Amino acid sequence: MTHAILRGVLVPGALLGLVFAWRPLAAVPLTLYPDNPHYFLFRGQPTVLVTSGEHYGAVLNRDFNYVRYLRTLARDGLNLTRTFAGAYVEPPGAFNIASNTLAPAAGRFLCPWARSAQPGYANGGNRFDLTRWDPAYFERLKAFLAEASRRGVVVELNLFCPFYDESQWRLSPLNASNNVNGVGTVARTNVYTLDRHGGLLAHQEAMVRRIVAELAPFDNLYYEICNEPYFGGVTIEWQHHIAEVITDAERGLSVRHLISQNIANGKARVEKPHPAVSIFNFHYASPPDAVPLNYGLNRVIGDNETGFNGTNDLPYRVEAWNFLMAGGGLFNHLDYSFAVGHENGRFRYPATQPGGGNPELRRQFGALRRFLDGLGVVRLAPDADVVKGGVPDDCTARALSRPGRTYAVYVALRPDKAKKPPPADAEPAYRSMTLDLELPPGFYRVAWFCPVLGKVIARGTQDHLHGIARLRSPLFVHDIVLRLDRQPATP
Repeated sequence: MTHAILRGVLVPGALLGLVFAWRPLAAVPLTLYPDNPHYFLFRGQPTVLVTSGEHYGAVLNRDFNYVRYLRTLARDGLNLTRTFAGAYVEPPGAFNIASNTLAPAAGRFLCPWARSAQPGYANGGNRFDLTRWDPAYFERLKAFLAEASRRGVVVELNLFCPFYDESQWRLSPLNASNNVNGVGTVARTNVYTLDRHGGLLAHQEAMVRRIVAELAPFDNLYYEICNEPYFGGVTIEWQHHIAEVITDAERGLSVRHLISQNIANGKARVEKPHPAVSIFNFHYASPPDAVPLNYGLNRVIGDNETGFNGTNDLPYRVEAWNFLMAGGGLFNHLDYSFAVGHENGRFRYPATQPGGGNPELRRQFGALRRFLDGLGVVRLAPDADVVKGGVPDDCTARALSRPGRTYAVYVALRPDKAKKPPPADAEPAYRSMTLDLELPPGFYRVAWFCPVLGKVIARGTQDHLHGIARLRSPLFVHDIVLRLDRQPATP
């Protein structure tokens, strides 16, 4: 068998041809919406990505029924999922997650690299050979993308993840104890660097190039460089290098998928953005300060992971609405009700879980997505000036508008209040309010939308002559949405 050197990695010649095989695209991949790059264009339609997905193990966990899972997402009106490529895996019990999909049972872990003939992998089976690919992995990965494509679900493929502690590093194929290649004898905090990686960089590059080549035909895909790179010693130089590896690999394939960079937990201002990166993702971005801080970049700002606010629905629904009404273009709730054997999203996790998720919350997220689609959100922008008063003291208001045409205002409990909702058996505390809005004169159609019920609960009209318009809401409990559409003047 012939061999070749691919950036320092010995690759069998027969496989090398597969690495660089070109196949035509069935459709133009997900891209930024040309007229408003804070959102996406997918299959010819302006798109906001909204989901409530499993804990990223759908491909690498052999026991997870991804067909049933993707069917559930599509049925609930959701259009995104996030999955890890396989360089990182977790042990059972990590982060106090019950039935963690990212923690396969012994012998059930699948990753890009083939097993060798030598026993000794830390979680069962033989060690890995970083110079050989596993056909079963790529078959499952592509089948997952194909199934998602059929259901209109976009896949974020997260390529790498830092090792938060030794328990994850002990399970990685990149650890020298788990491969037969004599590489990876480094501290877990040096794995994702350009100068202290102990020979791993070439294998990381080769993995990225192989995945990029295999997934070239799929339009329902974008790549995230690294999950939470602000932990575990991941350097910004290494992240930019991986972005360039993706770009270079796709240049030879005549295709371009979007690239995401995970910036911070909460908020941060993106400094010196890499030109290849089109999506800037944040975790636990409530309140949504990350959006106004980075809106001027004219790229998608995402809230890509939620949690640590209990298991109640309210804080996550408020987080989703606030983030997207602030001008974000992507929201992904981490949903712990998906587990092996419970791919329909009905796993009853313990109260100690570090987050929430259930069918009812997914239905509410689906209603949010439909509302934004119906609003024509790509024609709107954040509006900090339209609301002039009337918001209850314990609430906030977020507005999107197309001035003089369309306005949407979301009023909800402040995030700090939403974290501690009343007990489920408590009587609802109904309220009303009168919003003061600065609007141009005109005749407006008025609709009040309930985020819980997912439907309009009151309609009316407002003939506004001048000054401040005052609109009285129907009764609500935690949150409500106002939509105003100014009607064309009659000749």
